[in-house]
Amino acid sequence: MGSGHHHHHHGHDHGHDHDQERPGQPAREAAAGGGGGADASRRRLTAALALTASFMVVEVVAGFLSGSLALLSDAGHMLTDAGALGLALWAQRLGTRPRSGQKTFGYRRAEILAAAANGIVLGITAIAVIVEAVRRFSSPPVIHGYSMLSVATIGLGINLLSAWILSRGEAHDLNLRAAAAHVLADAAGSVAAMVAAILILTRGWTIADPIGSVLISLLILYGGWRLLRESTHVLMEGAPAGIDVGAVERLVRETPGVCEVHDLHVWSIVGDAPVITAHVLLDPGAHGVEVARDVGRRIEDRVGPAHVTVQPEAPSPAESFIPRHTLVRRP
Repeated sequence: MGSGHHHHHHGHDHGHDHDQERPGQPAREAAAGGGGGADASRRRLTAALALTASFMVVEVVAGFLSGSLALLSDAGHMLTDAGALGLALWAQRLGTRPRSGQKTFGYRRAEILAAAANGIVLGITAIAVIVEAVRRFSSPPVIHGYSMLSVATIGLGINLLSAWILSRGEAHDLNLRAAAAHVLADAAGSVAAMVAAILILTRGWTIADPIGSVLISLLILYGGWRLLRESTHVLMEGAPAGIDVGAVERLVRETPGVCEVHDLHVWSIVGDAPVITAHVLLDPGAHGVEVARDVGRRIEDRVGPAHVTVQPEAPSPAESFIPRHTLVRRP
């Protein structure tokens, strides 16, 4: 028995021929070869990379001249940001490559791998800064507060601008969200450096510099953990957030012509449109293609645009002569 597919955004039913579409990719992107959304994401990543890399050089110089660990740690984080943005940009380009006989889902998962790598790098960077900050607690160096405050203020503006550019992308794009998390952590770091500079200038509290560095690092650790958790969830084929798999299963069972459902799977390729597959046992006399179409439409009415594949299965000859209410449902 063949499979039935339904895509609400196509407006028609079709079979297995998906030459222009990859599972999990919205049809509007597939029709354009994935160019529209991908091109916009690349432009945002390129702009954020240019801003970050340019200011990183300024912050490194200012950090050494002022003696501020907060500035140097923020510069180090901006270095990881530049690497993360470059990695995200590479993954974005790789993700647009067409699928092949060996890579039947294409290369879009490269974006999730990049997000996971960014999360790990964030954690390593934060731990390194905390170690240096602890060392400075015992012997705080002389710090030039005015230079520190000026550079941190400019850095905040650069980070907020980069975050704004990246936040204009698609909400489901985990790759862009990973890049945005990096620059937002930098923005928080700039705020912490500004506060530390003000305390040094007004109170002479040089210890505010390592304290600010630790606060920055804790924020970075939290952001890295969230990225790693979300990307791992996608890689482990977890159900996308907001989808109640039990409710989807009940919805399929309640579809006219469906006697039972099994092998129901809900996941996503890159955290965008969900991919849903199911095997449905038909009621005696039910038409497999019509039932598969109805199941697909009902699922998309509940969860929104999705790549739904339904495999209808005819009842056994013995079941065909038994009234439906006497059929024993499969566990």
